[in-house]
Amino acid sequence: QVQLVESGGGLVHAGGSLSLSCAASGRTFSSYAMGWFRQAPGKEREFVAAITWNSGRTYYADSVAGRFTISRDNAKNTVYLQMNSLKPEDTAVYYCTADPSTIVVRSTGGHYWGQGTQVTVSS
Repeated sequence: QVQLVESGGGLVHAGGSLSLSCAASGRTFSSYAMGWFRQAPGKEREFVAAITWNSGRTYYADSVAGRFTISRDNAKNTVYLQMNSLKPEDTAVYYCTADPSTIVVRSTGGHYWGQGTQVTVSS
């Protein structure tokens, strides 16, 4: 069983930066792929970024590539999402997800989800 708790959301002006964190409980965190999804009002949840269990590979949606960076610290059971050059269209609730399969995390999201954290980017 893995429980995920996101933090770090907030309000920022366009062009600014935010850093999200996702703290995981459970002894199997280090063996799980992790990812971030987001859902804007009236839209479906979409993939943002993913990272393999050993940080060997990272994956990004085209819309955030070059601006967002996903990383993890297995010693702290935490995954991060550094968001730079934020745009109003990045406004959404951001969710952390975990799964043993990187393919699953990258596609539909994993078996485990956090409660989400709101990111609002003003123009």
